[in-house]
Amino acid sequence: MVMDGLGKSLRGVLDRIKGSSTVDEDLIKEVCKELQRALLQADVNVQLVLRLTGNVRERALNEKPAAGRSAKEHVTRIIYEELVALLKNGEPLEVKPQTILLVGLYGQGKTTTAGKLANYFIKKGLSVGLIGADVYRPAAYDQLKQLGDKVGAEVFGDPTHQEKDAVKIAREGMERFRDKKVRIIDSSGRHALEDDLIKEITDIADATDPDERILVLDSQVGQQAGPQADAFNKAVGVTGVIVTKMDGTSRGGGALSAVATTKARIVFIGTGEHIRDLEPFDADRFISRLLGMGDLAGLVEMAKDSFDEDVDVEEMARRMTSGKYTLSDMYTQMKALGKMGTLQKIMGLLPGMSKMSDKIDYEATQSRLSRYRIIMDSMTAREKDEPSIIKGNRIDRIAVGAGVPASEVRDLLKQYNNSKKTMSAVSKDRKMRRQLAKQMGGMDPDALKELKDIEGGEK
Repeated sequence: MVMDGLGKSLRGVLDRIKGSSTVDEDLIKEVCKELQRALLQADVNVQLVLRLTGNVRERALNEKPAAGRSAKEHVTRIIYEELVALLKNGEPLEVKPQTILLVGLYGQGKTTTAGKLANYFIKKGLSVGLIGADVYRPAAYDQLKQLGDKVGAEVFGDPTHQEKDAVKIAREGMERFRDKKVRIIDSSGRHALEDDLIKEITDIADATDPDERILVLDSQVGQQAGPQADAFNKAVGVTGVIVTKMDGTSRGGGALSAVATTKARIVFIGTGEHIRDLEPFDADRFISRLLGMGDLAGLVEMAKDSFDEDVDVEEMARRMTSGKYTLSDMYTQMKALGKMGTLQKIMGLLPGMSKMSDKIDYEATQSRLSRYRIIMDSMTAREKDEPSIIKGNRIDRIAVGAGVPASEVRDLLKQYNNSKKTMSAVSKDRKMRRQLAKQMGGMDPDALKELKDIEGGEK
């Protein structure tokens, strides 16, 4: 999980509040000390930390809890709101036709991010053209072409590496991709923000008139991300920032909080090496995950992008909550699960599951899910739609076809029956349904036809 160390520390603070006998000045003092320790270890600027904990102390001691909210819930809510305020500095990038110019120094991950951005927009149903205007790094075009081929985006550039006029490539690329909904320009980097880099970016921007000028920053620079973002913003008018490699550093908190103090909004974060590991940055949902409150709206969005186009997600969800859940539905879910990322990442989106992360053998669980899919591949369509007929000789035949012991087929059927019971229980439990509705932005589980329109959730 991104920033797992900070997440564990923050969840420890909330556990301290939950386990206390009373909420008094001494508890608030200790909670603020623990907050300071957690944030400083994540490389957050000292002044920002002191300001945040000062706000927490002042509000916790002087604000009255809202009607129906306990003192412990009130303090927890204050911590959540102040952490969100620390990182929130603008709106996310809109999913619409646009031209995006990526800028940044060497080694920040611009080209990889261009491919991830292309994948993001293609998943949202927009055509994408990638323009390779990095004329200094010899392998830049080849890398961009590989990424474009992987995600299904056309790429324009100079495969011979002879053209040194980045502005000419950018202009010709815009003409080539005039029919594309989204055009992403990968520009050159330098070791520092030098005059020639500023001129090149400005010239490309003048020639292409981008809707967004997005700075790509490596999170490992920590607090220095702030001055870099500010310098780029003043030099070339940055409209957004993508913070990369958030999965591989303990300094991500410093990078995010430092950028958030500038006028350049954070629009995405890079969360891993895979092409899908790019998340729109939403401070509310990001903090919710860190605190172990989950992000079901994010999980729904991730799932929506992972199902095959011919799958009617709404109808499958309706069957699940009406007790008509089949092995075919289970198979479709497992297939989509494989596209959504690691199980650990998915568990981080479920409320309360972050605390169980260390107790789960993710590798063994992933292996078992893969075997279940192989077993279901050995079933007939009727058997998957009517699992109740799978007995005796059918179990033996399926086991032979899948190359597994018959006991594993029975384990799969047991897992299926347990899942079906859980789905049925949820559909009958009004309290559970209300809780799910709250987590998923107020959506009524009966109104599953609105599933695809969910954009966010109340935490």
